[in-house]
Amino acid sequence: MTEHQETDLALRALDSGTASVRLRAALAVGTAPDARFVEPIVGRCAVEPDFFVRDMLTWALTRHPASLTVPRLVAEVGAGRAQARSQALHTLSKIGDPAAWPAITAELLADADDEVARAAWRAAVVLVPEGERAGLAAALVRQLGRGGRETQLSLSRALVDLGDAAAPAVRAAATSPDPGVRRHAIATERLIEDPEAGFEFAIEEAKRVMALGVE
Repeated sequence: MTEHQETDLALRALDSGTASVRLRAALAVGTAPDARFVEPIVGRCAVEPDFFVRDMLTWALTRHPASLTVPRLVAEVGAGRAQARSQALHTLSKIGDPAAWPAITAELLADADDEVARAAWRAAVVLVPEGERAGLAAALVRQLGRGGRETQLSLSRALVDLGDAAAPAVRAAATSPDPGVRRHAIATERLIEDPEAGFEFAIEEAKRVMALGVE
């Protein structure tokens, strides 16, 4: 079998109806990077239903030159399908190329789809230039109180990762008249002070603080 035939076989396997076959195909295209793989891999990320296959597809993209993958992923961030956007953001966070930072817009950070927003928060923290960390923190703080436990945990982790740059904005949000925002801000502030503290502990501590009317 020629190299060209092997390439065609691997690419066709990405569309197999069997997840294990797709997983092996993703491993193959990552093991032997080829510029011809980038477009099909990105396209598959947008529709792949299996988490483990998606994770392998992301790994495969990180094996290719950023000069090829980053422009294509940035374009995908603007795609209509939520999975396409969230997976592209996730992959950009793994590649870590600062050239992708302009793609992390205020609209993405506040995206109505929780998965897209969470991926944008993670990517933003990885890609943000030093001089824009405080501005990013201010944008993230505006999402405090949003969603369920996993979404709130993701946001708190992003703010914790920003460290001192996030502290003033989180502290200000801890006085919000909205109880949901205030509770989440107090919990996040506790985590910034002690990153080893668990999220559930921080939330319970925030509830106690609010009940006592002290900070």
